[in-house]
Amino acid sequence: MPGTRNAAADRAARTTERRARADYTGGVYGSMLAASVIVGAGALGSFPRLELVLLLLLTGGVFWIAHVHAQLFGARLAQQSPDRRVVLRACREEWPIVKAAVPPAVAVAVSPLLGLDLQGALWLALSVAVAGQVGWSMAAARRAGASRRLMAVSASVNLLLGLLIIAFKIWLKH
Repeated sequence: MPGTRNAAADRAARTTERRARADYTGGVYGSMLAASVIVGAGALGSFPRLELVLLLLLTGGVFWIAHVHAQLFGARLAQQSPDRRVVLRACREEWPIVKAAVPPAVAVAVSPLLGLDLQGALWLALSVAVAGQVGWSMAAARRAGASRRLMAVSASVNLLLGLLIIAFKIWLKH
C-alpha cells in the first residue's frame, strides 16, 4: 500500500516539524543571554535606555544568526544540501532566541513611564529576563509532556540560574 506509506511519512514529518516549533530551548537560552547583556551593560557603565534596548535586540539577532549558521553548517557536514526549506526551518527553530530578547527590551523602553531611573530599568529588565527564562523552560517541559514534578524541577533550575546571574550583577557592582 504505497499511499498509506506516504501518508504515514507525511504525518511523521508534520509531527517532527511541530516538535521543532515547540522546542523552546532557544527561548531559555535567549532569556539567559538577555540577562547577561543587562548585567554586563549595568556593570560596565551607564547606558542610555535606547542604547540598551538596541543592545538587547541586536545581541539576540546576532546570536540567532550564529545559531542558524551553525545548524546549516551542521546540515552541510551531514551531506544535506541546505535548500530554501532547510534554511527557513533553521531560522524558525532558532527564532525564540530573538523573541526572548524582546520583553526585557520592552521593559527598558517603558521604564520611564514607570518612573524608574536607569538602575531601576536595569533591575526591571533583568527581572523580566529571568521570568522569561523560567517561563520558557516550563513551556518547553510542558510541550515535551513532562510531569508536573519535572516541570517544577526545570523551573527551579532555571530560577536558580537566573538568581546566579542576579548575584553576579550584585557582585560586579560592589
